[in-house]
Amino acid sequence: MRRYLAALAVGTLSLYGQQSNAVPQGMQFPTMAEANRQLPKWLSFGGEYRARLEGFTNGGFRAGNDDAYLLNRVRLNMRVAPLSWMKFQFQAQDARVFGRNAGAVPPHKDSLDLRMAFVELGDAEKKTFALRVGRQEMVYGEQRLVGHVSWLNNARTFDAVLGSFHHGNVRVDAFAASVVNIRDGEFNRRRDGDNFHGIYGKIDKIVPKGLLEPYVFWRLSRGIASELGGPLGRMSFFTPGFRFVGLLPASLDYSVEMAMQRGSRASDDVGAWAGHWRLGYTLGQARWKPRLIAEYQYASGDKDPGDGRRGTFDQLYPTPHDKIGLADQVGWRNVSALRAGMELKATKKLTLTPNYHNIWLASRFDALYSVAGLAVARSAAGTAGTHVGHEADIQAVYAMNKTVSVAAGYAYLWSGEFLKKTTPGKNYRFPYVQLMYTF
Repeated sequence: MRRYLAALAVGTLSLYGQQSNAVPQGMQFPTMAEANRQLPKWLSFGGEYRARLEGFTNGGFRAGNDDAYLLNRVRLNMRVAPLSWMKFQFQAQDARVFGRNAGAVPPHKDSLDLRMAFVELGDAEKKTFALRVGRQEMVYGEQRLVGHVSWLNNARTFDAVLGSFHHGNVRVDAFAASVVNIRDGEFNRRRDGDNFHGIYGKIDKIVPKGLLEPYVFWRLSRGIASELGGPLGRMSFFTPGFRFVGLLPASLDYSVEMAMQRGSRASDDVGAWAGHWRLGYTLGQARWKPRLIAEYQYASGDKDPGDGRRGTFDQLYPTPHDKIGLADQVGWRNVSALRAGMELKATKKLTLTPNYHNIWLASRFDALYSVAGLAVARSAAGTAGTHVGHEADIQAVYAMNKTVSVAAGYAYLWSGEFLKKTTPGKNYRFPYVQLMYTF
């Protein structure tokens, strides 16, 4: 597997990395732009093709649990705007996986389905009011709590009603939604009783070069078990929080996000919180214009699994990819993680991003959770320590032109004390090579 992935990575980068030989200057790949020019202004088409070869070694931190497979995704878009204040948006998607040992299962496979279908009245960016109704993406902030998770082959959408108010430097969104569940071979649909509501604000220039985004989310569901068992009950909890980002003098930039959770899960009380803090520094005069990054993030865990109080932070519906390491083995639940990294503009079209992560559990009595929010390993007695491990990773993205890009990455996670005591503790490796074509 390693030889196969390495060979493809080298071959792909050599093919696309030599601009003078592989892509003659001025060469353009075909798009729908020419066809759209022949159509009425109210009708347009577009699409996207993505292929990614990825794999892993020692999945589940077990020796010999290896795999390599090809992910293939096609999206076709249609936009109909019969009036200046009305538009209809549709997106069909076909997602496939080839060569996967474990079989073609979500999140890799979703045969041809209608991924988005909504009507929008008004314009949330240019007009004071807008209303969007139907199947749609929802993306807020850095997508740590609400996002489309487009890294996955099938990604995420919501059936939602979303209203927007925009005036000056203030915007407020309010929505009532339900996540769409993938049902390969059937029409994807939401689950009744599983609801998600929220209000998300944006206040630009609240301080010079700063953006404040206050929000509150409300998640509801049913059929939820309490810590001690018993009859299933309802879940209802709120997540108020804020995100604050901006630029500082001396080429510094910052990002802060904090959220708390209060409510109930069956007969249990919910009391949790999480935070993310990042500081960046750009060396504008250096050759590759490196941006140095220092980051810390935390999400509370449960300190007593039998006290009737849930202390584990719920990451809601995030885009968790590469938030706590490119290997995507750790979610934003019961975690304390440091990151040191940089972004390098090696050339006008090539960006390199190396990173180092050091990861612990927030509570030794709670589990390590995956990016999907599922428990990976647990020490009920809390005797396995809290150090999950170290990770080093690097990514390269080469933008050939406005429509085609190539990316490659590699991550290596060294198991720490906790993983060695609760799993076989083998080190985890993840390589990938990706081609993206927008037409």
